[in-house]
Amino acid sequence: MEQTELVFIPFPIIGHLTSALEIAKLITQRDPRFSITIIIMKFPFESIDGMDTDSDSIRFVTLPPVEVGSSTTPSGFFLSELLKAHIPVVRDAIHELTRSNSVRLAGFVIDMFCTHMIDVANEFGVPSYLFFTSSAAFLGFLLHLQFLHDYEGLDFNEFKDSDAELDVPSFAISVPGKVFPSRMFDKESGGAEMLLYYTRRFREVKGILVNTFIELESHAVRSLSGSTVPKVYPVGPILNTRMGSGGCQQDASAIMSWLDDQPPSSVVFLCFGSRGSFGADQIKEIAYGLEHSGHRFLWSLRQPPPKGKMDFPIDYESIEEVLPEGFLHRTARIGKVIGWAPQVAVLSHSAVGGFVSHCGWNSLLESVWYGVPIATWPIYAEQQINAFQMVKDLGLAIEIKIDYNEDSDYVVSAHEIENGLRNLMNINSEVRQKKKEMQKISRRVMIDGGSSHFSLGHFIEDVVANIPCQKQRRDT
Repeated sequence: MEQTELVFIPFPIIGHLTSALEIAKLITQRDPRFSITIIIMKFPFESIDGMDTDSDSIRFVTLPPVEVGSSTTPSGFFLSELLKAHIPVVRDAIHELTRSNSVRLAGFVIDMFCTHMIDVANEFGVPSYLFFTSSAAFLGFLLHLQFLHDYEGLDFNEFKDSDAELDVPSFAISVPGKVFPSRMFDKESGGAEMLLYYTRRFREVKGILVNTFIELESHAVRSLSGSTVPKVYPVGPILNTRMGSGGCQQDASAIMSWLDDQPPSSVVFLCFGSRGSFGADQIKEIAYGLEHSGHRFLWSLRQPPPKGKMDFPIDYESIEEVLPEGFLHRTARIGKVIGWAPQVAVLSHSAVGGFVSHCGWNSLLESVWYGVPIATWPIYAEQQINAFQMVKDLGLAIEIKIDYNEDSDYVVSAHEIENGLRNLMNINSEVRQKKKEMQKISRRVMIDGGSSHFSLGHFIEDVVANIPCQKQRRDT
């Protein structure tokens, strides 16, 4: 039987890879005609381990490493050049794939940061589709600002560190400049130009899969329909809900055992993503805020990488050194400070009643799926605008900060943190009730008859309809 093959090219960091694998599974489960090859690029600052699947319809092709200059500084130009340098090896991998007469290449599904690979899809004469791993509102934000920049001469710097607001069609309320992604103001190392390049290319694809659902972002999804934007398919929440993936299983067991001893909905979980870390002054303020709040807590505290190095936080060898003197002793009955955290397992535990989060989109969707209220503390990327959306636009989160940025010298005070925690753990809050309702909806949309289930089916139908008439053949 001739296979209908989709090639997935995810951005090679774990949050993007995991989402790509989960949507690949959904597609192959829905339609057995499809097989999927996931191309794994290797970046010098990310270690990808344990990518596997029990599906016979999905396979991984890991590319050889590609060297491009220095990787010590996080630079838009560096990332862009690194992705471009992968084009020849991606091309070779697709040549190898299409040598078989039994393979019919249906198209590429390309990560939002891998739009250089549209050129490879064009070479093979197949359509490209985008997998947008953040919100529909952020997709609309990028498209709108790219349009304003290219056709109306908008200067992003007007909004830098500003209370000035911009009307954006994908948001129900105006968006203040202080929550724009900091990369938009980063001309020196190419962040702004990189975002503009990616966003221009979004418009070239046949369709855009978005990791969201209509009921969560109804205004944003509606704003993207019937416009010059390619067709949008809200297919989320796309989540890996398998417990304990990654990390140390011994540590995970100790964490889960501690949670088992806590009362229901009593614990605040603080976790700031794979790149989330703080300096010594901020760590002390968090500690005092937790202690003064009186709430039980589970705090994932990690050590920042060396200044200017493109790397990820690691666990502290001696966590006591960065905490206020006596803190661990004083809070021993109500708190636990850990390094790495099994986030999905923790959020699913009945003892957890609140989540202080960096507002990465995957984490926000996980909080919805498990019905755990969030207090926002964004750090980098698009997290500030995610926090703004959840607090101000959707009313699904409590604010500790909305505009905090890792590049700022601002230290959030213990008083601000304490107030945020008290609001977060208020059992009668409107946010808590809305989150429980959205949890129920998030489960329904993924099953037969649900909006995301229908949208994914529509995507599959469109992919089949768009398959080129002539099967791709390569002699070399």
